[in-house]
Amino acid sequence: MAVVFIKGDDEVLTAQAVQAAVADLVGDGDRGLMVEEVTESNYDDGSELTLAPLITAAQTMPFLTERRVVVGRQLSLFSKAATVLPLIELLAAPPDTSDLVLVWERGAGAGRMPAVPKGLTEALRSAGAELIDAAPAGRGRKSLLDERLATAAIRFDGRAKQAIVDRIGDDVGRLASVIETLTAAFGPDARLGTEDVAPFLGEASDVPPWELTDAIDAGDIGLALEKLERMSVGGDRHPLQTLATLHGHYQRILRLDGAGATDEKAAAAVLGMSGSTFPARKALNVSRRLGRARTRQALGLLAAADLDLRGATALPPASVMTVLVARLARLSR
Repeated sequence: MAVVFIKGDDEVLTAQAVQAAVADLVGDGDRGLMVEEVTESNYDDGSELTLAPLITAAQTMPFLTERRVVVGRQLSLFSKAATVLPLIELLAAPPDTSDLVLVWERGAGAGRMPAVPKGLTEALRSAGAELIDAAPAGRGRKSLLDERLATAAIRFDGRAKQAIVDRIGDDVGRLASVIETLTAAFGPDARLGTEDVAPFLGEASDVPPWELTDAIDAGDIGLALEKLERMSVGGDRHPLQTLATLHGHYQRILRLDGAGATDEKAAAAVLGMSGSTFPARKALNVSRRLGRARTRQALGLLAAADLDLRGATALPPASVMTVLVARLARLSR
């Protein structure tokens, strides 16, 4: 039995990953006969959510085919150890005639997606499951974008790739439709330049918050304002959300001021960061460059903007954020 475990907090990217995994397992078989999908509506027995329908589907013998592909969606509904136990037991003694595609995604109307229970993680590892992060964050998202461009049916020159990256930003899920449209328009194996792709890219999409803070830290006012607009319009972020991002950024810088951290590992310890120390290194470098006086100036600007967004000024929120970001970037020069 093959087991594929897909985790994703982006609806489009997760759906694309599920579609690819199912297509790979079905191969030349009859999808209509082989594939059974179990979703949130199937788990509800009227009194509680239960994994019984998924377990039953996985243990059902194939009919008119050699194998079945069973897809379990919205599994983050079973984030507690007790509720996910039936799936752990299934993975310990998997049926020989069914392949599983297990999807850790949010259910309808759910809030933040919970972590995968440790017991399930260990069971997946023991079962030799293929683990797919359908919606990686930060630099992993850029790597996914680069990979999708490199494996597309059409070819892009360097400038065309950069134009797509600049316009798509953090919205990797939008890339598939762009590539599909370009392939239909120019045909497979076409090699495209900037002038070819530009009319098909539409409005600029969201960018991750670190692109805004990086531009501010570099003192590049124009680029910082461009990233702010991408986050506000393309990402539909409320000004208070962006303000909270900036406040957290400068709070980390302030915590490092006078903390005695001499390298990125020490800085990560001060900030309580685990994993990669790269963000701590960036914060330490900015803290050294700004110094205490300018860091406090930045926090003062943030506090004033917070009051302005809550009604202390007649300026519209977009103007308040534009002025704030321009002033913060100027402090970094």
